[in-house]
Amino acid sequence: MATMVEHASETQTDFLPLNGTDHVEFYVGNARQAAYFYRAAFGMRLVAYAGPETGQRDRASYVLQQGKVRFVLTTALRCDSEIARHVEKHGDGVRAIALWVDDAAESWRQTTKRGARSVQEPMQCSDEHGPVVIASIAAYGDTLHTFVERKSYSGPFLPGYKAMTDDTVARPVGLMYIDHIVGNVGWHAMDEWVDFYSHVMGFSLYQHFDDNDISTEYSALMSKVMANSTGYIKFPINEPAEGRRKSQIEEYLEFYNGPGVQHLALATHDILTTVAKLQEQGVSFLSVPHSYYTDLQARVGKIDEPLDELEKLGILVDRDDEGYMLQIFTRPVEDRPTLFFEIIQRKGSRSFGKGNFKALFEAIEREQASRGNL
Repeated sequence: MATMVEHASETQTDFLPLNGTDHVEFYVGNARQAAYFYRAAFGMRLVAYAGPETGQRDRASYVLQQGKVRFVLTTALRCDSEIARHVEKHGDGVRAIALWVDDAAESWRQTTKRGARSVQEPMQCSDEHGPVVIASIAAYGDTLHTFVERKSYSGPFLPGYKAMTDDTVARPVGLMYIDHIVGNVGWHAMDEWVDFYSHVMGFSLYQHFDDNDISTEYSALMSKVMANSTGYIKFPINEPAEGRRKSQIEEYLEFYNGPGVQHLALATHDILTTVAKLQEQGVSFLSVPHSYYTDLQARVGKIDEPLDELEKLGILVDRDDEGYMLQIFTRPVEDRPTLFFEIIQRKGSRSFGKGNFKALFEAIEREQASRGNL
């Protein structure tokens, strides 16, 4: 089925206005070591910390930032905690996608009255820098959406965190913001979560790909992209489709033990420089064969970037009616074949690289085969 693009009506009232992604919180087995990896490899800067030294007795959290990308890495200090149970079940993974709002209590009210399951009612916390209001609802699997209202807050992150300065480890690579966050759900569950984002959160269908668009000789999947009214927040939702062998979505669900965040796409203005620096700093990417580049220009037309540099780095290119985009995908960043990252640069295009699906999924299948999971 061809890609579909739909947009919410401009006259439709947005009952859940979102300013952007506030942060993404990961539950991890060792936050100090994970923070070092993201600082040294991805160039994230340590900006805030909370733990026993700040009065937090059950966990330690490291806040990392580059541009508008903000990660919180949280680890349990006790074995009998939801954090430890989350890591035991899933390995390191995304617990919460936090959304920046002007009114967290109203965001919680609007979503829960439409059917969202409340995880945390609106709660105000304060320190010398002012108040913050936080509330959370459940999403797919054990993933949460947290609403963060910080319009009167001037601290480094949230109350209870202390500022960290002079990070001598971080080597920035030019990451700017989160372009989209992709979730994997189980068999025949995609439309359930499309309905959730539509009815509970007021999102609309942005693009749709079926198994004719996303398939190889061996495996397939289906995907629908949901976006809020401004397009600032985009959540593609993937589900498995029938194939001759195990798809990457099935592999993820098996090793993550359920639905969850598959990857985060991080935007840059200069993908050649960003990817070169990431590779120098130890980040491993999927590789594509030389044949991908032999007819690239005939397929996508004139582009600004030298083809030899794109091939050297393994960067993919695709074009739509509005321009073109460049993208590349890391290998899984943990031993479980679950979470990975996409680096993306948009030059007018608002699509997700449909023309690259076959090359990308064949690359993923080569990785699956090497793990014995295809």
